[in-house]
Amino acid sequence: MRWTSLCWWSLILLSISSVRAQSSWQMGLDYQQQGDPLPPIWAYFGYDEPNYTYQPDGKKLLSELAALSPVPVYIRCHNLLTSGDGAPALKWGSTNAYTEDAQGRPLYHWHIVDSIFDVYVQRGMRPLVEIGFTPEALSIHPQPYRHHWKPGTPYDSVYTGWAYPPNDYGKWGELVYQWVLHCVQRYGKKEVNTWLWEVWNEPNIGYWKGSRDEYFRLYDVAADAVKRALPSARVGGPATTGPGWDKAAGWLKDFLEHCAGGGNYVTAKKGAPLDFISFHAKGSPRLVEGHVRMNMAPQLRDIARGFGIVAASAFKDLPIYITECDPEGCAACGMTTNPENAYRNGTMYSSYTAASFARIYDLAARWHVNLQGAMSWSFEFEGQKWFDGFRDLATNGIDKPVLNVFRMYGMMQGRRVPVENPAGLPLDSLLSNSLYGGRTDVHALAVAGVRQLTVMVWNYMDDDLPGEAVNMTILVRHLPAGQPRFRHFRIDEAHSNAYEAWKKMGAPSSVSETAYRDLEKMGGLSELAVPERVKTPGTGETSVSFVLPPHAVSLLKWNW
Repeated sequence: MRWTSLCWWSLILLSISSVRAQSSWQMGLDYQQQGDPLPPIWAYFGYDEPNYTYQPDGKKLLSELAALSPVPVYIRCHNLLTSGDGAPALKWGSTNAYTEDAQGRPLYHWHIVDSIFDVYVQRGMRPLVEIGFTPEALSIHPQPYRHHWKPGTPYDSVYTGWAYPPNDYGKWGELVYQWVLHCVQRYGKKEVNTWLWEVWNEPNIGYWKGSRDEYFRLYDVAADAVKRALPSARVGGPATTGPGWDKAAGWLKDFLEHCAGGGNYVTAKKGAPLDFISFHAKGSPRLVEGHVRMNMAPQLRDIARGFGIVAASAFKDLPIYITECDPEGCAACGMTTNPENAYRNGTMYSSYTAASFARIYDLAARWHVNLQGAMSWSFEFEGQKWFDGFRDLATNGIDKPVLNVFRMYGMMQGRRVPVENPAGLPLDSLLSNSLYGGRTDVHALAVAGVRQLTVMVWNYMDDDLPGEAVNMTILVRHLPAGQPRFRHFRIDEAHSNAYEAWKKMGAPSSVSETAYRDLEKMGGLSELAVPERVKTPGTGETSVSFVLPPHAVSLLKWNW
């Protein structure tokens, strides 16, 4: 189908008004209308259990994450200073980096934490180093220390001795100083200068058993230690929970004011080093009449309020990292104990991710903030049942559909191109209302790169119910004349979906080597059709039409 530049948009409007009831949808874009570069905010991943890093499936997944991105991927994990033997468990990990001898003198043990960072660096990845938690020998309340949480156990049981302030801030600062110095010696100044150092995690809730002022002291001491070891290192925080919650918003505001002009606990001067700002944002799924109902609005409101706080502060131009950015809060809570988490295995998670990340870009543009990263707190869980409903990217080494959204984002390089979508939902509507009761978010994100154009299109709604497919047409203007190569990648029930393939096998608890290879193939990103050459005449106009099922995501790519 071809359209002239004089009439094509009027025909879109006529088509939408006359055949919307037939589930037809049309969008347009102009390749020449290129805006700001699209930062790779999606290239950030994290998890609670650091010792999974060097397990077989952990190393496999990290290799896949490194391969999907044209830029270095950043990885963040909890428990990097936690005491213990290095044995992995749900919501637990340890490196035993710090102990003391009988006289109370510090002893440093870097072997386990080196094993973690080595895996990242060998793959060209970069640590977003979370400075935490308190080693047992430094905790003011060390016992109980090792928790044994499992799904169904009260969540607060994870907050044990590691969550308390240090009994000696001088020793805490020296620990951080020696750690950074060791990393510089092991990996080199040039490498460590690319890392990010974040002080603690969610200090406004049970992850920190001290007061707000005690956290500010912890931050000042840690930031000073990082800068003494490597003056050019980048340090930041406070990694609070979603600012949509008033208490979290207050923490974020107070922290920024402290760093801008508060009394520094180390230097006694005004202010503290701050190279980036971090906070978290979560959605809120629930079970409604036997099915999962997602809710993107709380996550977007968290982000919007956080951006507003930063934009009104003395640090409005600093980089922002949303160091946990997810549909909800507990990655290790499976669907057996939390049935609202049943979205995680199939295409609902992938379509939610496509839609939410695109809207996060919109929010950053609205608030004119410097968003650099939005971290998916999802990795993998060693030794668990197949597709047991954890919030992970892969299960037993087999990729879930959501991982393919990040593969799609990895192909979206360049400058953002506005998408003309007259029937699409406005951003404010998504901020204020959920997508249920028949409301759908059918929209797209487009990026123009060097000799290429990529367009991600999704059909998302909050209810995990049979939905309506749409007959989609994408109309493109002003492509360079010629015969670009066109490819169409797809995530849906039949494509890029190892979960559906596994169910068709009978949902086995173990699989043969041949079946495993088949699942590996189905878990990768697949194409809807054979790549083809398309003609773009002198006007540079082309179109593509296809059916987009509910919770499906398509990536359209033209190269010339």
